Amino acid sequence: GIRIPDNTIVRALLEELGEPIMSSSLILPGSEIALGDPERIRAILEHDVDLVIDGGPVGIQPSTVLDWHADHLKIVRRGVGDIGFLQEE
Repeated sequence: GIRIPDNTIVRALLEELGEPIMSSSLILPGSEIALGDPERIRAILEHDVDLVIDGGPVGIQPSTVLDWHADHLKIVRRGVGDIGFLQEE
C-alpha cells in the first residue's frame, strides 16, 4: 500500500531521502491499539530499535484503504483523507 502522510517530520524525511519509507503501525503483540506516544515507545523499545524520533504524541487515526486491482476500485476501509473524488465500482 501507499500512504501519503500529513506529518511534517515524515514529509521532511521523505524529501531528504528522496525515496519511500517502509513502515507499519506500532501494534505490540497482545494489543489491539497502536502506540502513538514517543516516550512510551522509547521506554518499551529502546533496546530493540535504532532510532525513535520524538515528534510528540500522534493521533491514531486509521487510513483509508483502497483495493485497486485490474482497473476495479473497492473501498475496503474509510478513514482519514477525502475520497469524494473516487468512484467505487
